[in-house]
Amino acid sequence: MVGQILVAAGFLLMAYNVVRALMFARSVGDVLVGERGRAWSIIVVAFLVFFAIVYAFIFFQDFEEVSIGVILLSGSMFVTFVLLWIIRLVGTVKDSTMGMAGALSTVIEARDPNLKGHSRHVQRLTGELYEALPDHMRRQLNKTNLEYAALFHDLGKLGVSESILNKPGKLTPEEWDIMLQHPQIGVQIIEPVGSFDDISDWILYHHERVDGKGYYKLPGDQIPLGARVIAVADVFSAIFMRRPYKDAANYEECIAELKRSAGTQLDAEIVEAFCSIPRATVLTCGRDLVDVDTRS
Repeated sequence: MVGQILVAAGFLLMAYNVVRALMFARSVGDVLVGERGRAWSIIVVAFLVFFAIVYAFIFFQDFEEVSIGVILLSGSMFVTFVLLWIIRLVGTVKDSTMGMAGALSTVIEARDPNLKGHSRHVQRLTGELYEALPDHMRRQLNKTNLEYAALFHDLGKLGVSESILNKPGKLTPEEWDIMLQHPQIGVQIIEPVGSFDDISDWILYHHERVDGKGYYKLPGDQIPLGARVIAVADVFSAIFMRRPYKDAANYEECIAELKRSAGTQLDAEIVEAFCSIPRATVLTCGRDLVDVDTRS
């Protein structure tokens, strides 16, 4: 009887491990882990399910061996410890990687004072916008992937001359042609990181317009969903920030401009989702990052 109770406890703990592993497997489906990491997480879940079945089989056998129960319970406790350690380790690595990515974004902005805080601002706005998206859109996206693409959307400006980035006046046609290349340069920079393939199109096409008048002339639904989401956050941040050649706009002015651009420059459904985010939440995204209108 005691042996079976110990096995039952081991089974319940193993069932808990299966649930945690499934949750973990879903959470690692992003660019930081890649296909190999996703495959290993599935294998781990399969092994845990197998062991849970074994525990259940042993429980229904009529035996009184306390030692077997102790061994099986100890085994499930050890698995729990290892699983929780791995989950915590991966979380720490992700946080560190995001920190390094943020540091890289400051390098980009150091070359272009007009962008100070912009990449982080777009990243935060994109994260909030993801939560506000309709379910049918949110199911197509991974939040971590979306935030990374938002953070790196201007990465290609590393390949644009500072004389162009910091030019106070209007760009010449030749200079504008060079500026138009920055999304492609950004994709080329992240290309060696194979797992970033999932977000490369979002970076490449974040300047597209739904009316087909963007950098690459892609219309409407031909623009990847992630790129359309980032575009809305990018436009809001650009209007919201104070820059040498323009004053900052307050929240109401930014929202009004988004609504005017809905259906032409920006995806109308995504704009509607952005406008549903509480005003205080949107303003919090930029308080410590960007030079903004004090009326906001």
